[in-house]
Amino acid sequence: MDWGAILGNAAAAAIGVQTLVYALAGIGLNVQFGYAGLLNFGQAAFAAIGAYGIASIVAIAGLPLWLGVIVGLVGAGLFALLLGVPTLRLRADYLAIATIAAGEIVRLLLRSTTLREYTGGSGGINGFSGDFYALNPLPPGDDYGFGPWTYTERGAWILLVGWTLVAICCLLTWALMRSPWGRVLKGIREDEDAVRALGKNAYGYKMQALVIGGLIGALAGFIGALASGSVQADLYGTPLTFFTYTVLLLGGAARVFGPVVGAAIFWVVLSLTDNVLGQLIQNGLMPTWIMDSTQAGQVRFMLVGIALMLLMIFRPQGIFGDRRELALDAR
Repeated sequence: MDWGAILGNAAAAAIGVQTLVYALAGIGLNVQFGYAGLLNFGQAAFAAIGAYGIASIVAIAGLPLWLGVIVGLVGAGLFALLLGVPTLRLRADYLAIATIAAGEIVRLLLRSTTLREYTGGSGGINGFSGDFYALNPLPPGDDYGFGPWTYTERGAWILLVGWTLVAICCLLTWALMRSPWGRVLKGIREDEDAVRALGKNAYGYKMQALVIGGLIGALAGFIGALASGSVQADLYGTPLTFFTYTVLLLGGAARVFGPVVGAAIFWVVLSLTDNVLGQLIQNGLMPTWIMDSTQAGQVRFMLVGIALMLLMIFRPQGIFGDRRELALDAR
């Protein structure tokens, strides 16, 4: 087995585009769930709105990239308001049901034939990332980085922009949660009735947390769309939200760097299991009656799922989390 290639791919996955997307989505979810205690299962919808905001404005309307960014952020904010007004007074389990339904409604609308003129239907939208890469200051034709972290100018540019956004969002989260606003938010998570008794508008604070987390989720959609140069509605289904929760719980909820570390570990483990299983099958070390190359892609998720189950049993707060941060008020 080529352990050099296996470990090199895993190291590259630690800072790759997938890690970036889930780190940003996880930071947004951390504001909503980790700090405010909102069981939002519609985070994929915010990423979809961000991605389609850029894609539709640039590729279909023919307008500048910066306008697409504004449309994506405004759209995510409006969706948060529409989602929050009827749902934020619901109990935690009912909120989860409502938000997962809202996320699926957004996905189905984006792939519907009725809106194909604006969203590309089930085929999605391509050819909108040219303006973004035209801003790249890195000279073409050179490789940047070293070892497994070697990229073309396009790859280096998207990673540079993406990790800059991650750093800004982490700094923003840290500043917000150290402020009086953040302390009220954590108080709502622990005991909403007590916060109301102190004269605070708990509903308003939860709405603000939902909006801020949704805007950060839209940034995840921007990076994912620009990196691939295409958007397709089915990429923003419930698995994206579930993986984001996995990333958040793995790193530790209510910890500023929890989603970032969790995303890196998650994709490193997926890369390791995928490459190890693939090479075992390729080298004949794994009998095909046990597993073939087609099944290996699903088995890796099973193995990661088992590892996460063990983590939740023996350390439910995640790697950097605090068990007390999981004391949600679900009334």
